[in-house]
Amino acid sequence: MFGFRNKRALPFGDVQLDDDKDIQVHRPNESARGNLWAEGRLLFRDLIFALMLAALVIVFIVQPVKVEGTSMLPRLHDGERIFVNKLVYYDEYRWAPKIDRGDIVVFWFPDDPSKSYIKRVIGLPGDTVEVHDGLVRINGKDLQETYLDPHLNASHRTQPPVFVRPNYYFVMGDNRDNSSDSRIWGLVPKKYVYGKALLRYWPLNSASVIHHENVSPAVPPPLGTGPDIDQPQE
Repeated sequence: MFGFRNKRALPFGDVQLDDDKDIQVHRPNESARGNLWAEGRLLFRDLIFALMLAALVIVFIVQPVKVEGTSMLPRLHDGERIFVNKLVYYDEYRWAPKIDRGDIVVFWFPDDPSKSYIKRVIGLPGDTVEVHDGLVRINGKDLQETYLDPHLNASHRTQPPVFVRPNYYFVMGDNRDNSSDSRIWGLVPKKYVYGKALLRYWPLNSASVIHHENVSPAVPPPLGTGPDIDQPQE
């Protein structure tokens, strides 16, 4: 009406896109969409990798276990959840951790392998284990187990000498008055032990590393088998 024409503004002022074939045109919206898609693919890839790594760790290295019962009081309580180190299953290799006296282990119950038990290793292969007056005697030497609660070890049950055969362990609960263990059903085959207690992670306010408990005094070497030693049958 007034002689003005609507002219579309050039994207770069007086510079045309065709003036320079090497000119780079940046469109922020398209760039943002491309980056978002690329980041999403990287995130998905990292998530898959993390899940695969977690699965490998659970299968071969650590495994979560729920504590059931009170046989390991006062160290472990009913309902607590712990991680166990599964590498002990490969202890024939030099790099794998070994099972030692005082370790808390998880194993398949010898009389019913569909069940799992958690106990403390007391007798190693070659040891002779005896229980008297509330004390454990290994190879003729009484142990001083400071990790026990005397109130949970008051019944003073006796156990005649038992020889721990090669590739077997003698295990006991810390709650000696209320524990079904090797005193009742015998030794645990080494091949049935599939984990050593490593870390308590639940409840959160009790989360802590489960340390190895040292027994004292030092246990003398095995005395050997004698005619008066009870050797459990297979």
